[in-house]
Amino acid sequence: MTLKPWPTPHWPEGVPREVFGFEKPVFSLLDETAKKYPDNVYTIFNDGKRTFAQVKDTADRVANFLASRGIKKGDRVAIFLPNLPQYPAIYFGILKTGAVCVTCNPLYTADELNYQLNDAGAKAVFVMDHPDFYKTSLKAIQNTAIETVVICNIKSYLPGFKAFLGGLLGKIPKAEHHEPGHLMFDDVVAAAKPEPPDVQIDPNEDLALIIYTGGTTGVPKGAALKHASFTHNVEAVSKWMSFPHEPGGPAEPLRGGGFHCFLGVLPWYHSFGMTVVMLASCATASRLICIPDPRAGNPPFTGVLEAVQKYRATLVIAVPTIYVAFTNHPLLDKFDLTSMLACGSGGAPMPVEAAKKFEEKTGAIIFEGYGLSETAPIAALNPTSIEKRKMGSIGFPVPSTDIKIVDQDTGLKELPQGEDGEIAISGPQVMVGYWNRPDANAEVFREIDGRRFFLTGDIGNIDAEGYITITDRKKDLILVGGFNCYPREVEEVLYGHEDVLNAAVVGIPDEKSGESVKAFVQLAPGATVTEKELLAYCKERLAGYKRPRSIEFRDELPVSVVGKVLRRVLRDEELKK
Repeated sequence: MTLKPWPTPHWPEGVPREVFGFEKPVFSLLDETAKKYPDNVYTIFNDGKRTFAQVKDTADRVANFLASRGIKKGDRVAIFLPNLPQYPAIYFGILKTGAVCVTCNPLYTADELNYQLNDAGAKAVFVMDHPDFYKTSLKAIQNTAIETVVICNIKSYLPGFKAFLGGLLGKIPKAEHHEPGHLMFDDVVAAAKPEPPDVQIDPNEDLALIIYTGGTTGVPKGAALKHASFTHNVEAVSKWMSFPHEPGGPAEPLRGGGFHCFLGVLPWYHSFGMTVVMLASCATASRLICIPDPRAGNPPFTGVLEAVQKYRATLVIAVPTIYVAFTNHPLLDKFDLTSMLACGSGGAPMPVEAAKKFEEKTGAIIFEGYGLSETAPIAALNPTSIEKRKMGSIGFPVPSTDIKIVDQDTGLKELPQGEDGEIAISGPQVMVGYWNRPDANAEVFREIDGRRFFLTGDIGNIDAEGYITITDRKKDLILVGGFNCYPREVEEVLYGHEDVLNAAVVGIPDEKSGESVKAFVQLAPGATVTEKELLAYCKERLAGYKRPRSIEFRDELPVSVVGKVLRRVLRDEELKK
């Protein structure tokens, strides 16, 4: 079905309303680039470099190994790793078997990871050789379908001298012990043949990824996405981007062939970092700097600045908190960041003043976009030109994507331009649905004008010039540094404490992370638990960004006539403060 031109005079010049030819397996991005640019460097990690030919060879061996372990088309295989140089090869290797990749947040606690592995029915998992990560993995795989555990150590991915020195000084992370039967990644790769199984993939039907998100509310759900969702996003974004590649030069389309260097600061388990950084760098034969821990360095975040300067990063894709970290870093002026040509922001609204400060201090330009895990993720982007971008908006739908503003009651009635309503998205990037959740799918999908639309839960409008602006959130989602935190999940943990009678969680403004989590607790009669004890209790059970930063005890919490705790009342009280 042909899409109508978007109602704006500011549509980016040369960008088509629709893209074609993207329907192919995700791993074809690696295969095509490795064939055309085999010797181009793909990953950079602490000066250790891997070419596209090397990454493809490893991915083929990973696929061969998984097939030998009985992994077949449709099976689920999980990755529980930070941004290590092994990540792309493992990711592509899983897909080459026809299996579905389940990406796991490396900040998860054992309970959170256990839930995800069980819900997805994963049969194998790749984990990091690390005292904490491996310990979490051991606990998380209990009572799951996991049969194969592969442990990844970074030593072989470092240059010889650094690997030797790190081993000598004991600075290379390593678990205290390895369970019998768990395999080492380097051994697996060395023993396998670079011969992936012959699997036929229908990119428009076969699943590539299950990415966990709270959806619009509540317990995490797996957004199941097909191969074409990601290859569409890569193609659409590459067609959209056009900017000067030299200071003062003319705007031109995104260059391929190894011209660019992507800063891999966004986590690759999340669709934002996965698609717009890991996959986009692969598709353009660009270099990719692996940043496992953005806070590394003294003071924190110094390692990121060092990487930009040392490897001459040209493209930075990040969440607003990363740009705030750049701007507020005490040593910013000591680094040469002139290599940065263009920056993309998403995951949370980019404060206009924060963007201006970043641009003033670095000379780089930020272009804001919008998407969700359910849309692989990009759905809308601002034009990548200073003249046409509109700060504070999310721009226009990317090619082959339709966006409507619909009524909040039924999600079926399209509202007039300029009127606030729920943002609904249709396009090849939209997920197949939530994994094994027909109830949730019925809530978020609508058919309008013969097209299938996803209801995002975000409220916005299309202004007179055609720019889309997000004005509010339909649900109580809290955005902490670009990460989705769902109040109910935190509340469930609080309710698990014997001294808690009632609990409510809201997001409050935070200068560093955009929002932070605050909990309101009504204690059971006679209870004596302190704020410090309750915060420690949460620390054991929740990833860092989900943990309350403060807890306020109250004699009672505001409730509706049916007894539902009114989070909005609590949030409004905090905002008035």
